[in-house]
Amino acid sequence: MALAPMPETVPHDAAAHRAAVEEVRAQREARLREPTSWLSLVGLHWLRPGKLQFGADPTNDIVLRAEEGEIPPVAGTLELTDGRVLIHPGKGVALTADGQLVSDGTVLIDDQADEPITLELASLRLVVIRRGEGRAGLRVKDTAAPALRGFTGLPYFEIDPKWRLIGRLQRAEPGAAIAVPDVLGNIVGEPTPGVVEFTAGDKPCRLDALEAMPGHLWLIFRDETCGHETYGGGRFLVSGAVAPDDTVEIDFNLAYNPPCVFSPYATCPLPPERNRLPLRIEAGEKIWGPGQ
Repeated sequence: MALAPMPETVPHDAAAHRAAVEEVRAQREARLREPTSWLSLVGLHWLRPGKLQFGADPTNDIVLRAEEGEIPPVAGTLELTDGRVLIHPGKGVALTADGQLVSDGTVLIDDQADEPITLELASLRLVVIRRGEGRAGLRVKDTAAPALRGFTGLPYFEIDPKWRLIGRLQRAEPGAAIAVPDVLGNIVGEPTPGVVEFTAGDKPCRLDALEAMPGHLWLIFRDETCGHETYGGGRFLVSGAVAPDDTVEIDFNLAYNPPCVFSPYATCPLPPERNRLPLRIEAGEKIWGPGQ
C-alpha cells in the first residue's frame, strides 16, 4: 500500500520549539560541567599482559599527574592476566573506589558493565575500558582538568525549524548489523534497526541507524560542514520516538559533538560508510576548542 507523502518540516510552534532545543542544550552543557565529563578526560594508557606499575615517578610504566592532590611515586600495579585486570595498591597507598578502600587483588570491573569500578587517586579518576576485540586500557580523568574548569559553553548554529524533519525508518531484518569504524582503527559490527530516509534541502537523504534508547534511533553522520564549522569526524543525533507507522522526527538542531571534540583520549565511533550527507547541515553544535 502506498504511503502518504511526508512534510519536509514538522508543523510546530516556533517559540515552543526554540524553548525545547534551548532546554536540551542547557542540560547538555550542565553534563559537560560535571566533574567526570568528557572535558575531564586527560589520559588513556593501553595495557599489555603482565604487571604495569603506575604513579608519579617517570620510570613507571604509566606515569600519572594530577591537577590537585599528590600522586605517590608508585601508586600501585595493574595486572592484566587471563583477560582480567587486577589492582595491587602500592605500599602504604590508600586507593579508593566510591570512598571505600580497594583491597589487593581486586578485579577491576570495566566500562562494558553497568557499574564499572572507578579508582580515586588525588583528583584523578581511573577506569578500565575495553575496545575492539577485548583490548584493555586505563582511562584517566581529572576532576580539576583545565578544560573542565575553563569551560564556558558550546558554540551552535542558530536554531532553525527548517532542520526539524520527518523521516521514515525502513526496517532491517532481525539481527542485521552494520560496520561502524572508530578513531582507533577498529571496525565493529553493531546492531541496526534499519535505514532512516528523509528529505533535507530538497535532497533525498538516508542514514544507517544504530540503536539508542528504546524506540529511538542513534545517527552518526557527516555533512559538508564537517572539517570546517563542525568536527571533521562527524556528529551524533538521537531521533524522536519511532511512531507505529515508522515515521520519526529528526531534529538536526539537536546534533551534538562526539567526545573526541573534548579530549584526544576519547575513543569515538565514526560515521558508517553510507552516512555522508550531500549538503550542509547548518544546525546543532559547532566545533569546540579549549578556551571557547
